[in-house]
Amino acid sequence: MNARPIRFFHRGEIVEVTDAAPTRTVLEWLREDARCTGTKEGCAEGDCGACTVVLGRLDAQGELALQPVNACIQFLPTLDGKALFTVEDLASPQGGLHPAQRAMVDCHGSQCGFCTPGFVMSLWACHQKHRQAGTVPTRQQIADDLSGNLCRCTGYRPILDAGQRMFELPAATAVPQAAVKALLSLGADAPLRYREAFHAPRTLEALAALRLARPEAQLLAGSTDMGLWVTKQFRPLPDLIYVGEVAELQQIEQTPDGSLRIGAGVSLEAAWQALARRHPTLRDVWLRFASLPIRMVGTMGGNVANGSPIGDSAPVLMALDARIVLRRGDQVRRMPLADFYVDYMKNRLQPGEFVQGLELPPAPTDTAVRAYKISKRFDCDISALCAGLSLRLEGDQVAHVRLAFGGMAATVRRATTAEAALLGQTWGPDQVAAAQAALAKDFKPLSDMRASSGYRLKVAQNLLQRLWLETRASGPLPESAVSVWHRETMT
Repeated sequence: MNARPIRFFHRGEIVEVTDAAPTRTVLEWLREDARCTGTKEGCAEGDCGACTVVLGRLDAQGELALQPVNACIQFLPTLDGKALFTVEDLASPQGGLHPAQRAMVDCHGSQCGFCTPGFVMSLWACHQKHRQAGTVPTRQQIADDLSGNLCRCTGYRPILDAGQRMFELPAATAVPQAAVKALLSLGADAPLRYREAFHAPRTLEALAALRLARPEAQLLAGSTDMGLWVTKQFRPLPDLIYVGEVAELQQIEQTPDGSLRIGAGVSLEAAWQALARRHPTLRDVWLRFASLPIRMVGTMGGNVANGSPIGDSAPVLMALDARIVLRRGDQVRRMPLADFYVDYMKNRLQPGEFVQGLELPPAPTDTAVRAYKISKRFDCDISALCAGLSLRLEGDQVAHVRLAFGGMAATVRRATTAEAALLGQTWGPDQVAAAQAALAKDFKPLSDMRASSGYRLKVAQNLLQRLWLETRASGPLPESAVSVWHRETMT
């Protein structure tokens, strides 16, 4: 590939960038280079949502698909071939406010105003999505879409009022066709190689060859973690290989035997959606995984490869007996995800190897699956611990059990001693107590700013009790009895 500029659609035209550092963030470019200062910098780590912008790309049907993202941690070269929309784009040329903006004014959803542009962009993406689908979201769905936006002044009640109000106002002009036309033109560009330091291959074979040739390079997916290496730790990064343009890594496939394959480049939002379709009990942990802007660009493959001991994907995937698919050049190997981690932030990847995807076996209809996330906030928070649990009974005997925990050790891992205490036993209170006691042999958790060691162990033991209460043969508790956030009652 020959080196070329970064090219994307912004403010009605195709923009070319030739002189920005590969790790310059979209937010820095907007405020300092494009002088579009409506987008604000708050936390610079993807938590507060003050910097929310919306990216557009063409889907398989040629329509514009929109993604709210955090501009503060997105590297500028990842905009290549996409459309960038900011709060400056929303008002009509005649000066009329977009319904999302007008509703925020009418419902008094803004006070100091610092967070307002980010909220407006999240609301705009929500408005466009539902207008295109011909639907109107519930108040809870609007709250879920705003999970990545933080307000410290007005509070969320008037902002949610605005989210409902905007659908009552006259419809705004659709996304300009100029953006669609520009993206069709940009699609003819060659794969991006920018300043010899940023490579964006478009095929799996090209990625494998590039990774093998440059094993010292850093793989980049959503930059939801790596972005903080730059904005918070000020770390210089090596050459970057961006996997976001590799079509084969974006696929989710249901095989004839019922297995599920998730490409390493599939977004967290799409991956969790696929898991929740198989196991509706995973819905809450899906919606509580970070925030919508993070899930839109972060990938499940990246979350697993990162190997954080408090990553929420790995416990659930281990409970579902997932395998990880690794590739080095033309060689592909598979292993149980539970065997992938060696120690804190260390795994079994070889030089030049990368995660190609995840594979889950067929989902038996008689297996109970649960995922519990424990954190200080309900939305957009890091787990103190996360549990992925699966259980299959034959009669009243435990025929299959997987108990996986994050936040309890240097890596996410299964509680094999507790599993052994249950396997083949009657599923009852005495066996649950034995498994709870066995957890103390499986884990010696650390104390940190999120939770103490004793708290983590006690809560993990309590979650086994909750699993039993929800799956016992006599009078299992429904969701409404165990959740303070029961979604069926939220309107």
